[in-house]
Amino acid sequence: MGANNGKQYGSEGLDSSTRTLSTPSPGLILPSKSSSLSSPALSSNGHETNSSSSSSAPAETVAVIHPQPGTHTRSRQSKTHHYAPIDLLPDHTLLQIFSHLSTNQLCRCARVCRRWYNLAWDPRLWSTIQLTGELLHADRAIRVLTHRLCQDTPNICLTLETVVVNGCKRLTDRGLHVVAQCCPELRRLEVAGCYNISNEAVFEVVSRCPNLEHLNLSGCSKVTCISLTQEASLQLSPLHGQQISIHYLDMTDCFSLEDEGLRTIASHCPRLTHLYLRRCTRLTDEALRHLALHCPSVRELSLSDCRLVGDFGLREVARLEGCLRYLSVAHCTRITDVGMRYVARYCPRLRYLNARGCEGLTDHGLSHLARSCPRLKSLDVGKCPLVSDSGLEQLAMYCQGLRRVSLRACESVTGRGLKALAANCCELQLLNVQDCEVSPEALRFVRRHCRRCVIEHTNPAFY
Repeated sequence: MGANNGKQYGSEGLDSSTRTLSTPSPGLILPSKSSSLSSPALSSNGHETNSSSSSSAPAETVAVIHPQPGTHTRSRQSKTHHYAPIDLLPDHTLLQIFSHLSTNQLCRCARVCRRWYNLAWDPRLWSTIQLTGELLHADRAIRVLTHRLCQDTPNICLTLETVVVNGCKRLTDRGLHVVAQCCPELRRLEVAGCYNISNEAVFEVVSRCPNLEHLNLSGCSKVTCISLTQEASLQLSPLHGQQISIHYLDMTDCFSLEDEGLRTIASHCPRLTHLYLRRCTRLTDEALRHLALHCPSVRELSLSDCRLVGDFGLREVARLEGCLRYLSVAHCTRITDVGMRYVARYCPRLRYLNARGCEGLTDHGLSHLARSCPRLKSLDVGKCPLVSDSGLEQLAMYCQGLRRVSLRACESVTGRGLKALAANCCELQLLNVQDCEVSPEALRFVRRHCRRCVIEHTNPAFY
């Protein structure tokens, strides 16, 4: 039973009582200037929810774990006890309800009463911690939460498998150090947009968390590679090798990543199946040679906006052969029909291809792709001015299972190619022909033959 089911939850307002309640505060930082400012907290929908406090507050509130509710001296109470209907529910029912709450909401529930305190901190509810907020003191939040979760098993959170702190810009290596020390069973870590994270912290996490499979470092511009710490490397036996069990790695916008860094990643992470390197602009074809050599199981690969990657790089990618299902080379302007022919020849199980902005791609390359990859489901060749009706007719003939096609700003495409697609690809669900010179008649033909298809267009005469 996970505390958080993969969604992110919104914070509620904080007041001065935050400083005296008996559980880690869901808002671990208050505004630095006045209490009328909003305080970001733990969010469930990926956005910060702000509220105001009418009383003055100190510059910063330190979260402290106080005794359980009900242990303080109480004022005189009436002899007659009135129970709310929810108090009549058995513990297992409340636990089921709590299992759908976020990190923030669980912390709030723990401050209601002694019973709720004990239930809210049930280890079965804490397989996931999710924090969000640009101003949230993420290092402190992680330290406080892990400290509470380690009370029954000193210094170790045996149930915690997922930590998501996307967008917490104040997260530093200190916070990840706590995660590495306390969460040996960690399987998923997301720190997207946390640009203060460095190689040292990442190395420590992957060294101390041997079960880590999913790692999102997008926007962590200081990270240049992924490897084991020197201490961890010395402890490994020659038979085991210096391998990291990561399957999913997102390094989008890691601008400092270079060929040598990717070579290190590939050699240490041979189990990679999903790799996203969007806008890693320093990578070249040489880096892809190491990737194909060490990571033969890659199924999804994104090289969008890696403008130094060309046909030679695609030749190396094609060595992944039957495993590759998803490939994005959008805006890789050095790619031509030559590289696409390699992909078509050796990757027949390709399902998704994004070649938007590859201006060297022509009908010839599209024809190779259509003939060799009949299982293609999604294709984006927008802004490829040399793609015309002839290429679309080849697609319509050999790739009849197509569901999503983008031809945006393909100047050579006319109604003839669209009609061929519509007549043969009955499962089409999305067709983007914005900024294309196509007639309303051709669009109506598509709508008649593909009734479930959403047509994105810029023709005012078609409605």
